[in-house]
Amino acid sequence: MTDPKAEFERLLAELRPRLHRYCARMTGSVIDGEDVLQETLIKAIEAFPHTGPLANVEGWLFRIAHNAALDFLRRRARREGVQDGEEALEAIADPDSAIERRQTAAAGLRTLMRLPVAQRSSVILMDVLGHSLEEISEVLESTVPAVKANLHRGRQRLVELAAEPDDQPPVLAEADRQRLAAYVERFNARDFDALRAQLADEVKVEVVNRTRLNGRGEVSRYFGNYSQTTDWHLVPGLVDRRPAIIVQDPAQPSGPPTYFLLLDWAGDRLLGIRDFRYARYAVEDAELIAFP
Repeated sequence: MTDPKAEFERLLAELRPRLHRYCARMTGSVIDGEDVLQETLIKAIEAFPHTGPLANVEGWLFRIAHNAALDFLRRRARREGVQDGEEALEAIADPDSAIERRQTAAAGLRTLMRLPVAQRSSVILMDVLGHSLEEISEVLESTVPAVKANLHRGRQRLVELAAEPDDQPPVLAEADRQRLAAYVERFNARDFDALRAQLADEVKVEVVNRTRLNGRGEVSRYFGNYSQTTDWHLVPGLVDRRPAIIVQDPAQPSGPPTYFLLLDWAGDRLLGIRDFRYARYAVEDAELIAFP
């Protein structure tokens, strides 16, 4: 007999990349998207034992992800003092266009963030993730005519945005560049003792989708694990316009990046590491810029 809990955990692992893709596009960042995804998984795991039979578990999970993304956007809007306004809905029967689907699926995260939330969620769910109108209306707790209206407006707006010139490229602050370059140089040279010497006493490491480590003693083991592997070469850069380390496979130097790391500093002390080695789905939608 199948264990419902084990089957649910298997489904969570299987859907994690798709859920992340939705959360990243809703928040405009693969990094923030991972935060929302983790909140989604916690809420789903807590709610599952108290939920009756589910006809559509995937739809239920996407509804939790959608609500978690909305909560995140509200919190961010309050912090930044901005309001994400919504236009009034009207029932527009939008013709299904393969060209429009390809355009919206290819839109960057920052471009999607320029759509109102209802339009953004509708085009992501249909044009990126392939949900039907009925499935989208269930996830968003809306109506099919409202979803059609938001698809129509969202697709039209993305076409307009695609015609606009690109904005100025981001610049990495000199202090961040120097710290990243020094870390990368030591890591690539396998000088892990020098990196351990930089650790703050309260340092924390999150190996996304795998484990968390706290304090210098536990985090030292993190470097020990890397000393036993050879499938990485680090490059300083930006991920979604944030200082980061991009990881490439040395066996494929001209291939795409495989994952990335985020570092948190307190002066010259390393306060935190967020390692996406076991969450490689995140790199697929990221805006990546590598520096020499």
